[in-house]
Amino acid sequence: MQSILLTTLPFFALVLCGYLAAHRRILPESAIGGLNAFVLFFALPCLLFKFGMNTPVLELLNPSVLAVYLSAAALVVFFTIAMTLSRKVGMKDAAFGALVAAFPNTGFMGVPLLVALLGPMAAGPVICTILADMIITSSVCLALAQTGRRSGQSPTKALLQSLKAAVSNPLPWSIAAGATLGVFGLEVPSPVLAVVHMLANAASPVALFTIGAVLWRSGAANSPAKTAPLDHRERAIAMARRATRGESVWVDPDAITQPSVWPLSDAGGLAPTSPDSLSRLLTEPKRRKPSPTRWRETWTAFCAGHVLTVVAIKLLLHPLLILLLGASARGLGAPLTAEQLMVLTLAAALPSASNVSLLVERHGADAGRIARIILGSTVLAVGSFTLMAWAFGVNPA
Repeated sequence: MQSILLTTLPFFALVLCGYLAAHRRILPESAIGGLNAFVLFFALPCLLFKFGMNTPVLELLNPSVLAVYLSAAALVVFFTIAMTLSRKVGMKDAAFGALVAAFPNTGFMGVPLLVALLGPMAAGPVICTILADMIITSSVCLALAQTGRRSGQSPTKALLQSLKAAVSNPLPWSIAAGATLGVFGLEVPSPVLAVVHMLANAASPVALFTIGAVLWRSGAANSPAKTAPLDHRERAIAMARRATRGESVWVDPDAITQPSVWPLSDAGGLAPTSPDSLSRLLTEPKRRKPSPTRWRETWTAFCAGHVLTVVAIKLLLHPLLILLLGASARGLGAPLTAEQLMVLTLAAALPSASNVSLLVERHGADAGRIARIILGSTVLAVGSFTLMAWAFGVNPA
């Protein structure tokens, strides 16, 4: 257990670092998109290119692995929709909830974590799951979500559009490019290979850091505090901070009428320049809601929309289904090794994929609900994933 924790905790610690950096504004919110683009279009494709080049094609596209994994994904998707579809949770939100229940974070987290735990043999089955989720699972769920809009769009057309979006993802193409070079024994020029290695080495830490930042952005963008109007004192403080940076700002007329929050004002309505006024305003303790109220609101948000139900399906039901289906397939004589089944089960036990939140925002679904599912599964996976790896007897080198 201790050796597993020593391997897994640094990965989740990097996620926490990204979350705290974004929360404390050390990492500007505008930079999160750039980090995500760097990982998605440069670092992670190079990492998958390396694994694709060094892994036999039959391991990258193992029929037994794909059959077991996609069967479990289909069961999870339709079971999640059946459990969560209601008047409050429409078809679109239920479909995206099913996607985060069946789509583990194998790209940003699973590849480096499982390779660190189990060695290079884990790369082939994990890449199988990435291809299955990006091309099949996500396309089906997006088609179901678009059908639920009642726009008259046929399921076939929605599915074709979803497959087109999946094909535009750079990750499957980087795997295919690496596999092609490996099959034909082609060599990459040394300078190009050096660049690939450098970007691949950056994939794991930057991807994990980006997960944390994306989780914060998704949660902050959909929290009540983010959308609620600021009170007089908060608006006054925001303008005071701008004034201390030498910016000329107009005072909120409502704030001027509140002497307790905006004591002095220059002629013409410009921000006050009195050092005493600014010092008193910025150093006065900020009023906060009582802690029990905040915890109650957080708990209520997680209980609404079957958030905890979907988290339980992701972390418990999904890996259990793969384990049962894989054991049954092996009993029927399928060429599936115990090591491959272990990798698949641990991949399913990973938290939900953080990039699903971007799809949710793009399609206008309930982004706050999906963000809470991803956040909850990421936090709880620290314990559940570690226990599952310990149950398999994983012993990292």
